[in-house]
Amino acid sequence: MFHQHRVAGELTPPPARVVALHCSGATGRQWRRLQERAGAMQVIAPDLYGAGSVGHWTGQHAFSLADEAERVLSLPDLAFGRFHLVGHSYGGGVALKLATMVPDRVASLCLYEPSAFHLLEFLGPRGRAAMGEIRWVANTVANGLLSGDYQSGAARFVEYWNGDGSWAALKPELRAEMVRYLPKACLDFRALFEEDTPRAAYRALRFPVLLMAGEFAPAPTRVVAEGLAAFLPDVTSERVLGAGHMGPLSHADIVNGLILGHIAGAVSAMRQSNLADMAAA
Repeated sequence: MFHQHRVAGELTPPPARVVALHCSGATGRQWRRLQERAGAMQVIAPDLYGAGSVGHWTGQHAFSLADEAERVLSLPDLAFGRFHLVGHSYGGGVALKLATMVPDRVASLCLYEPSAFHLLEFLGPRGRAAMGEIRWVANTVANGLLSGDYQSGAARFVEYWNGDGSWAALKPELRAEMVRYLPKACLDFRALFEEDTPRAAYRALRFPVLLMAGEFAPAPTRVVAEGLAAFLPDVTSERVLGAGHMGPLSHADIVNGLILGHIAGAVSAMRQSNLADMAAA
């Protein structure tokens, strides 16, 4: 339901609110170019635990996606009303969890290769093979942390998602930042593997969903995206040519255009529905 504003003698809905969640190792600044293109839309791009200005997880119990989602929902800008959700990779996994927690408050959902790895076990032989691949990556990263070889663990994390040579190409300060993030990366993996949201919860989501994947997506996130497309009742799938897992950064213009187009379509549909309800009242 829109909160109505009076502009030039007419009632108009307020600008759409968009909550954009970043991938592991990034910050809310990942979505800076989306914010620049959003026009009248309000794009809220918070830092997640362990990123930017936000401290690491408190350690009060085993970390879960619900903990991350609850912190996002506690933001003052989200105290009331509906919003559009955007998520990339780990941020996509958090966005999915958040959507199942408050489905009546989500107007639309845009996901780029969401890392909802818990779904892989339900996706047949390809899913099981992809689970083996991503568990190997997670174990390698965790071994780097536990052994004290932080550079090796961080390098494996960066190069899996960005390609060979990407670690060496980083500036020293960015490599140091990724080493600092390493404990949270391990928590991210565990939370994604251990998530227990049933598939029925995804099938119950009634808002429009845009699922994006890069042409060169790694197997785990590609298979997750394909599986979700089968679970969700109102879904559009897009393949971003030339892009890999980091498409929201490497192909920002294309990805942001798809996101904003999807949100605009959802806003238009909601307005038509509201007008029809008013006419019928």
